[in-house]
Amino acid sequence: MPNHTEIYRKDAEKYHELISKQNNLTNIIKQIRPFKGLDIVDLGAGTGRLTSVLVEEAKSIIALDASEEMLKITKEKLEKTGFTNWKTQVSDLRKLSLQDQSADLIVAGWSICYLGSSNNPYWEQDIYKVIKEMKRALRRNGTIIIFETLGTGVKTPSPPDFLKKYYAALVNQYCFSHQSIRLDYTFDDMQQAEELTRFFFGSDLSNRVVKENLVHLPECVGIWWL
Repeated sequence: MPNHTEIYRKDAEKYHELISKQNNLTNIIKQIRPFKGLDIVDLGAGTGRLTSVLVEEAKSIIALDASEEMLKITKEKLEKTGFTNWKTQVSDLRKLSLQDQSADLIVAGWSICYLGSSNNPYWEQDIYKVIKEMKRALRRNGTIIIFETLGTGVKTPSPPDFLKKYYAALVNQYCFSHQSIRLDYTFDDMQQAEELTRFFFGSDLSNRVVKENLVHLPECVGIWWL
């Protein structure tokens, strides 16, 4: 399995190419919380997947991530929009560089899971710290929305075993509501499908992509909101 920490540090551009093959999540977010005129934080913003679709309607938006390399791409994308209501900042998700009660909406896409993995012996403490920090920064009547994987290459939700306890804690301990959606990848051709899946998901999935000609690769995504 590829080292995602190294990918985010050294291959942010290629990672951005991969996620650009999925639809954006604007309408899904709006169904949970219309965001026009809100102060928004994108937690674990990466290459700006969520920031770039929220910036147009936000009052302000802050993109936070532990990887400076990823945020460089976010900054480049946002500069091209012509908007000035944004900023990027390197930050640990467990100790956010945010003022108390400063956000109306906090979104986190495919980022908290790295702390919530049961392969991390401190996952429970780390998730507690992240949730506590998000609530600290959230205004009264604010909203938190978390996106995480429920399986790549599957048509129905099949969460990885090492994330099941984290997902259960979001619902049972922290009282998040939950739903699942499909967010499939649509690649330009088979060469691109093999290259990008091998790069991020490893040889097992990429070999299956080639064998089954999966230019359209199914992906299930979980959404938790509070």
